[in-house]
Amino acid sequence: MSVFYILIGLTLLVVGGEFLVRSSVGLSFKLNLSKMVIGLTVVSFATSVPELLVSLQAALNGFSDIALGNVIGSNIANIALVLGLTAIISTLGIDSDFFRFNWPVMVLFSLGLYLALVNDGVLSKLEGFIMLFSLVVYLILLIRRARKSRPTEEGQNDEIDAGLSKTSYFKIVVWLLIGATALYFGSEWLVLGATDLATSLGVSDYAISVTVIAIGTSVPELAASLIAALKKEKAISLGNLIGSNIFNIASVLGLTALITPIQVVDDRILDTNMFWLLGFAIVLLPLGFLPLRMELNRWKGLILFAAYCVFIGLAFS
Repeated sequence: MSVFYILIGLTLLVVGGEFLVRSSVGLSFKLNLSKMVIGLTVVSFATSVPELLVSLQAALNGFSDIALGNVIGSNIANIALVLGLTAIISTLGIDSDFFRFNWPVMVLFSLGLYLALVNDGVLSKLEGFIMLFSLVVYLILLIRRARKSRPTEEGQNDEIDAGLSKTSYFKIVVWLLIGATALYFGSEWLVLGATDLATSLGVSDYAISVTVIAIGTSVPELAASLIAALKKEKAISLGNLIGSNIFNIASVLGLTALITPIQVVDDRILDTNMFWLLGFAIVLLPLGFLPLRMELNRWKGLILFAAYCVFIGLAFS
């Protein structure tokens, strides 16, 4: 039954994430938000909702290691698995603004999470509030920067525009309700199935959360990126995935900690996996500039994917 709950939970997360993204984008068009702001804020937050519900559900049930492992594993998966596979399928161009703003912010949030946890082994309510406040500051700066610059790829969301720019408010509300319902039950059943599976296999909750659950909650980002790559759409915004990682740390862990403090249960969180997270974040800098500047090609994607396979192997060792 644990495997059944995991499969059903993952399926509902995929369905819920899809409906939530569609409703969010549709609403954004109604509110006349720019494509850049839509991608870096609304869509990034929408695709982080599975992580939010899974982490919140786990923390409230007393499984802090699942709450932390889900976010850390999901952020690693976004960079190594999603970017790696996408770059293998199709070379990705890196926006010139990426290394000036979004990448440093992601590294700072990741480093801030490590320092908060290593201090006393607990992500407190105060630290959760600081994370949420920092996210608000980031969003304000992001929107201000977006208003000063025009999107360089006007046609990158043509398919989305055609289907969602004229969506009615009624349909947006229906999509939102379907997405929220699917995400709620999906997160609940995924946590239930994962904890049962970990117990039956003698594997720690943290190992399951940083692999199976993390990949499951990264499915919206993975599906969107792979589909775009298969359609040969070069304008895949690296900033969207980085934005999702920022939301995962600041909003998911920040909001969860604000409701209930998150305790470090498994020593591997601080001893190894936080260093994997920081390492994958920092390695984007040399990969972005060497040897070909401002692009992630197939061999760079293979490096990221191979490193992720090593990470998965060590998580179960």
